[in-house]
This record gives sequence, structure tokens and C-alpha cells, in this order.
Amino acid sequence: MTTAPKLTHLDSSGAAHMVDVGGKAETERVAVAEGSVRMLAETLDLILSGNAKKGDVIGTARIAGIMAAKKTHELIPLCHPLLLNKISVDIDADKALPGLRVRATVKLTGKTGVEMEALTAVSIACLTIYDMAKAADKGMIIQDIRLLQKSGGKSGDWSAETSNGN
Repeated sequence: MTTAPKLTHLDSSGAAHMVDVGGKAETERVAVAEGSVRMLAETLDLILSGNAKKGDVIGTARIAGIMAAKKTHELIPLCHPLLLNKISVDIDADKALPGLRVRATVKLTGKTGVEMEALTAVSIACLTIYDMAKAADKGMIIQDIRLLQKSGGKSGDWSAETSNGN
């Protein structure tokens, strides 16, 4: 019989609480997340040409994603404030989508993981792309935001490619 995984942010009575990471070892922790914004081909061309009304869509979304990762603990209840060593947000055009693919990598040496920071960076970068280009295309779709991989910590390495779908 398989035991259901325990949710770490719930105490024995089921009440939400912040996890005590004081006794954990500091390790290098890395998380990579991705997502995309699907749009009309004409909207993608407008963004790539640099002629969007609000300015540099990709550059602004990259900065927004980096800022969001740094503020994750202010946005997601029970997340720890972290001293992040590295945040990168890469945004690439995909004509086949058509749209923009967003990937964030977050790294630190610490006692807790950075999955939420990577996911927050991708989410806010995608929302910023939508905000910057909505005058041209209100039907854009933000999709497929997910964790791709994480490394470090007690639970070790994990990859979406080797996961059993969970």
C-alpha cells in the first residue's frame, strides 16, 4: 500500500504553517521553469519589430520576471525570503506557436528550494508580455507554466522529462 505524500506546509491538525528550515543543510539549489504566451502571428511580428505601443515587450518582461523572483516571498504565502545568487529569464520567439516562450532559471546556496521563485518569474514575465501587447491582441493565451527541473536539497534532483507525470 502506498502512503500519500505529506504536505509540508500543513501541521498535524491541518493548519497552514511556514516550514522550519533551520536544521537543513545549505546546498546549491537550482530550479528551471517555463511557460509561453500564444498570440496572433501579427502580434508576434509587432513585438519583434520593436513597434509595440508600450515599448520593449521582451526586455520589460525579462526585468519583470527577475523582479518577481526576488519578491516571491511577498506574493506566495509561507515562502521564505531568500538571498538568490542568480536569476535569468530568457524569452524566445516561436513562430510555430506563434508566440513567446519564457524560461527562468533561479539559483542559490541555501536551506530551501527555489521552485516557487522560478515559477513566479515565468508567470510574471508572461503576464507582462500580455499587458504590454494587449492593445494589439486581447486573445493571447498564457499557457503551460510548469517546473522543468530542480536540483539540490534533501529530495535531490527532479526533472519533468523523467517524472511519472506527477
